[in-house]
Amino acid sequence: MAGNQATGEADAQPREVQAVRNPANLSDVVGEVTQANPADVQTALQSARDHSIDLANGWAAWPAEHRATTLETAADLMQANTVALMGLLMREAGKTAANAIAEVREAVDFLRYYAAQVRRDFDNATHQPLGPVVCISPWNFPLAIFSGQVAAALAAGNVVLAKPAEQTPLVAAQAVRLMHKAGVPRAALQLLPGDGETVGAALVACPIVQGVMFTGSTEVARLIQRELSRRLNPNGQPVVLIAETGGQNAMLVDSSALLEQVVGDVLASAFDSAGQRCSALRVLCLQDDVADRAITMLQGAMRELCVGNPGELSVDVGPVIDGAARAGLLQHIEAMRSKGRRVTQFATNPELDETLAQGHFVPPTLIEIESMAELEREVFGPVLHVLRYSRVGLNALLDQIHATGYGLTLGLHTRIDETVQQVLGHAEVGNIYVNRNMVGAVVGAQPFGGEGLSGTGPKAGGPLYLLRLVSRRANVNVAQALAARSVVLPGPTGESNLYSLLPRQAVLCLAEGDDERLAQLAAVQAAGSRSVWPIDAAPLFASLGAAVHENIVLVDDWRHPGVFFDLVLFHGDRASLLEVSRHLANRPGPIVSIVATDSTKDPIPLERLLVERSVSINTAAAGGNASLMMVG
Repeated sequence: MAGNQATGEADAQPREVQAVRNPANLSDVVGEVTQANPADVQTALQSARDHSIDLANGWAAWPAEHRATTLETAADLMQANTVALMGLLMREAGKTAANAIAEVREAVDFLRYYAAQVRRDFDNATHQPLGPVVCISPWNFPLAIFSGQVAAALAAGNVVLAKPAEQTPLVAAQAVRLMHKAGVPRAALQLLPGDGETVGAALVACPIVQGVMFTGSTEVARLIQRELSRRLNPNGQPVVLIAETGGQNAMLVDSSALLEQVVGDVLASAFDSAGQRCSALRVLCLQDDVADRAITMLQGAMRELCVGNPGELSVDVGPVIDGAARAGLLQHIEAMRSKGRRVTQFATNPELDETLAQGHFVPPTLIEIESMAELEREVFGPVLHVLRYSRVGLNALLDQIHATGYGLTLGLHTRIDETVQQVLGHAEVGNIYVNRNMVGAVVGAQPFGGEGLSGTGPKAGGPLYLLRLVSRRANVNVAQALAARSVVLPGPTGESNLYSLLPRQAVLCLAEGDDERLAQLAAVQAAGSRSVWPIDAAPLFASLGAAVHENIVLVDDWRHPGVFFDLVLFHGDRASLLEVSRHLANRPGPIVSIVATDSTKDPIPLERLLVERSVSINTAAAGGNASLMMVG
């Protein structure tokens, strides 16, 4: 266990040692992992607590400049170890060479991005960290997401307890070794491998922990939320939860699209990384005018994909992560086939069958469906569903996509500017990609993160992420500091990346008195959102002008599941705050966060009342606006 100095009682307890096998070749033992035992977890938690309150020598006491330099040194070390890290990613996580080198690059980018931000904006006199933060990372990006979580928490001055995914502890251990070598104190970054039900649950439940960063399933995110709702931090605030979860990601293709380009982008979006990306394409929506031709072309291209052990450079699609993932995918495919859905898989041969039998492989699969409602949950792997739609039914299709509750990524292929604007105006999705593939978000250019069931925000690799990891900051309004609600971010020639801040749909305002509620109202109106008030605020509502009434909704019982809001502003006592937190944790649907402030004294952070949106457009691909072709 990297960074964990467990002794005494911990040594007296048995630790389970597990072999880590290559998912592409189960006879290849990549290494071994010693799982943390309960005593290890408690020792690590105590060490993290002691280090976080060490005002003289602890990590939080380091000047922001020194923390930034240390993270940049870690980035340099990681880049220097690219080949070794690639080898681990290919053998432990089943990555192709191209995916592995891209992941190392992303991990390096995260370290440098957050280092630059903290050097520019943070000062220990004005920015106070949360304290010990738990980072729970997934197996599909075991280096990039792991390093991104850890780098952000460390940059803000927090100490970190990192629990990697059970399937991919070796690459996480190597990342921690490099960060320690760069100068991060061992007590400031500890690695605790183990399963979620024991190690992860114990870390989340500990009152020492002041924040949790989680990437994984929506179901587990809700379990974490319920646990955290049981307590407040020492400042009387909810414990911070940053959750990035899955998506039912769709790509829309209309009759003006260039199908040759569409096919290439679909292959990358659906089958790169064996479809094991949060952002991967799950449902390809084809306008019925071009659907048959597009499907024929796509099936032909799928048959050219090379599936096998990614140790071979010719391989395009590697394995899924483990036997459970493979079994679930095959079960879904058979269930759809039994419903009469048309299922197409690439043609196999005896040599390929023998190779696939050595690991956890699922061949790239195409399934034609009739409605988004047929997919009850995300299918995480190389399985692409195809849905036909009519041109006049575009808005109805967007409603179907929204009805899934997810809002992570959306793709669009069209050469009609009006269609682009129609989709952008209708979609409620964190990352939208136009005339390009919809995977591989770049740190600082396409901040990544979803809405609704797809996560809590803020976006990783974006300007607001570090602000969620401090308990106190300079008294500035970030939304106003950003000046414009839309900013063009860097990108290569031929690509436009637009980052926007949009108002939340509805903010529930809970306050003890009229002054506090009016302060909340002012913040909500400044953000451009709508306030939801409980019925006991009716006298105050009646005293306000008609123009204000348009932006306030009075509700008899805000706890009713039919009352919609996507954020809560709270002012009141601790007991009431805990009661609200527990109710929200058991509320169906997306995770709803609480912003608890003394709204008459401290400014309400306006950025919390906004949602982030990233739009990436391949401006070189459209070949001009097809609507001009009709002018004559």
